[in-house]
Amino acid sequence: MKVCIYGAGAIGGFIGTRLAAAGDSSVSAVARGETLRALRTHGWRLRQGGELVQGPVTASDDPAALGVQDVVVIAVKGPALGAVAASIAPLIGPQTIVLPAMNGVPWWFGHGVPALEGAPLESVDPGGRIAAAIHIERVVGCVVHASTFTPEPGLVEHKMGKGLIIGEPLGGESERTRELGALLARAGFEVTVSPNVRLDIWYKLWGNLTMNPVSAITGATIDRILEDPLLLEFCSAAMREATAIGARIGCVVSQSPEDRHAVTRKLGRFKSSMQQDVEAGRAIELDAIVGVVHEIAQRVGVATPHIDALLGLTRLFGRVRGLYPEAAAA
Repeated sequence: MKVCIYGAGAIGGFIGTRLAAAGDSSVSAVARGETLRALRTHGWRLRQGGELVQGPVTASDDPAALGVQDVVVIAVKGPALGAVAASIAPLIGPQTIVLPAMNGVPWWFGHGVPALEGAPLESVDPGGRIAAAIHIERVVGCVVHASTFTPEPGLVEHKMGKGLIIGEPLGGESERTRELGALLARAGFEVTVSPNVRLDIWYKLWGNLTMNPVSAITGATIDRILEDPLLLEFCSAAMREATAIGARIGCVVSQSPEDRHAVTRKLGRFKSSMQQDVEAGRAIELDAIVGVVHEIAQRVGVATPHIDALLGLTRLFGRVRGLYPEAAAA
C-alpha cells in the first residue's frame, strides 16, 4: 500500500515512522526545509520508549513527484491546510483515502448536519475551497490521542498515547475503514473504528476548547490551570456552552466538565499543543479549536459569552505576538 504523510512534524512523523517500520506500506512524505533535508538524510525517525525506530522514506516538497497514493495522511497545523488543499491533487486518485490527523473541527464537519448544511464553516474552510479540493467521499475522519514533539527537524519524540479513532465522516461502518484500521493497528497504534467519528471529534474538542487557549495566554501548564478555582469555573462554563452546541448538531456529550477535569488531572503537569506553538513562535490553531465553535454557536442559535470572551482574548494575544492574522474576520 502506498501511504503519503503530508506534513512530517510531530504527529505526521509519528504515524509515518510506525507505518514504515511495520513494513506493510511504502511511506512517502511531503515536507519542506530542514525537515525535508533530515528525512532525505536519515529516513523516518521516532524515539519511543528509549528505542529509536526508523524506516525508509521517499520525501519531496512537490506532491506531483510522489504520484497517486492509497492513503494520504494530512498532519499539518490548521493555518497550513489551505496551502495543502491547493497542492494535494496529484496525490489523490479515485480510491484514495484522505485521513486528516489534525486538531480541532475539520473542514468537512458540517456536511450532513441539517443545522449546518448550505454553507461551509468559514472559520476552517473560507469559501469552501478545501472541500472543493478534497471531496468528502475521499475523507475518513480521524481523532489522534497521542502526545509527541520534535526535538529537531525530522526526529519525533513520543511522550504518551497511541490512540487513533477513525470513521466514516457521515457515520456508519465500511470495509475501507476496517482495512485502514487494521493497517494502523499492525503499525502499533491502538485503533478504534468508530460508527460516529463526528461525536469523537466534538468530544476531544470539548476538552481542548478551553485548556489550549488558556494555557497559551497564561503560559501555565495544565495542572496549574486546574488548581485555580476562578479559571476552572470559567473553563467549565465554556464547556457547558459547548455541550449545548453539541446537542444542537447531534454531538451529545454526556459527561460534565467536572468529569473531564478529573480525567485531565490524572495526566499531571504538561503543556498543551497551543502553548507549545506560542513558545516556538508558531501560528496558533485558534480557528479550528475556538473560532469554529463560536461560528457554529451563531449558526445554531446558542449564546456563548464565555467562549466569545475566550476567542477574543486569545485572538488579540495572538495578533499582538504575530501568531494570528490581523486580517481575520471578527
